[in-house]
Amino acid sequence: MIVITAPTGNIGCSLLAQLLKSAPAAGEKLRVVVRDPARLPDATRERVEVITGSHADPVVLDRAFDGADAVFWLVPPDSALTPHEGYSGFTAPAVRAFANHHVGHVVGVSALGRGTPVAERAGLVTATLAMDDLIADSGVAYRALANPSFFENFLEEADSIRERGVFIDVVDADRKAPLVAVADIAAVAADLLLDRSWTGVDSVPVLGPEDLSPNDIARIMTEKLGRPVRYERQAFDDLHTDLVGYGLNAEFARAVVDMKRAKDQGLDAGVARTPDSSSPTSFEQWCADTLAPVVLS
Repeated sequence: MIVITAPTGNIGCSLLAQLLKSAPAAGEKLRVVVRDPARLPDATRERVEVITGSHADPVVLDRAFDGADAVFWLVPPDSALTPHEGYSGFTAPAVRAFANHHVGHVVGVSALGRGTPVAERAGLVTATLAMDDLIADSGVAYRALANPSFFENFLEEADSIRERGVFIDVVDADRKAPLVAVADIAAVAADLLLDRSWTGVDSVPVLGPEDLSPNDIARIMTEKLGRPVRYERQAFDDLHTDLVGYGLNAEFARAVVDMKRAKDQGLDAGVARTPDSSSPTSFEQWCADTLAPVVLS
């Protein structure tokens, strides 16, 4: 039995789709934990066991992890909470439930940065790495998917790209860093959940095929969208002001800014790309297949 948390989010939705194709042949049953089962497609609900509720709720977790062999763990960011509350606090009931139900293997969504000089002051990433430590100390076999920023983050910029030909961030325009498609993260998670021959605790970087700077991204967008797109750099203080204005918890907003600042200082550059960590989807392909239909609609 494989349990999938957050199955309607970007990564969870892709993971569930992949497991629905491969899990039956492997003799695996699937169980999902979801607040609103109506958000699952009808065909999906017919093929999985659905546990309704939040995976922060110990009662829900007791039902979800009963008889589970492996768990996909993803914490949905909650901007109303502090980073510690949102990651380690959210995960603490699950750690107890892993032990109570003898869960053997856990695959979690994490971040790059462990071991870099800026990891201790990287805001949300620091909180994520602390969550990994909490899970690792539980005694389960654990694989933390160490991810950079996602291609899908640019979908939040679709209106600005369409209307102004601009996307905005706070990092240096020439700062190259890895980026990854969520489908590639899901593919790595699916492989780990189905083949549970691994033991112990480790991180698994998922780095995409190449490092790109904001200027590189603007060039690729221009080519694939057929219209000029440029990068506009925002000041860190202005980002914090904007986030607080949107209603984010002040400490959470600061953690977002600290994470962005750490990325601008090389947070994501601590792992060398190898054939194992290089995922296949290029930004050019993603831009043509996913971003262009949204921007040009």
